[in-house]
Amino acid sequence: MKNLLDVEDLAKYLKLRKQTIYNWLNQRKITGIKLGGVWRFDKKEIDKWLKSQYRKADRRS
Repeated sequence: MKNLLDVEDLAKYLKLRKQTIYNWLNQRKITGIKLGGVWRFDKKEIDKWLKSQYRKADRRS
């Protein structure tokens, strides 16, 4: 289960505040699973989601 991150771990990984993670969960931007009352996130799924957020650079510059 070393690929599972809790909210604090995910916030550190993404360099965000924990509240941002909770907001994204509420907005359904990211998904997780609640185990024993604690949100857990699959690091591979988070990495896949991050890659899907990339935008191609605008070549007009």
